[in-house]
Amino acid sequence: MEVLFRLRIEKLPEGVYLATSDEIPGLVAQGRTISETLDIARDVGKKIIEAREERNEPLPLPEAEGVSEYQVVVGG
Repeated sequence: MEVLFRLRIEKLPEGVYLATSDEIPGLVAQGRTISETLDIARDVGKKIIEAREERNEPLPLPEAEGVSEYQVVVGG
């Protein structure tokens, strides 16, 4: 199964990037580059989705607003 979700990526004062998602509660990823942050966020998102599926919990999918938004596809 593939899930499409949006990420908010911010550059922190420390020089690293932080990714969060209003569409996947609990998703937080940090990396040195946007690319690294996206890769980490994709992995974290996949794990959260898998855990929710195992517990038969649907994902709430509210509209996300953010600094920069990226659509990410997670393959299962």
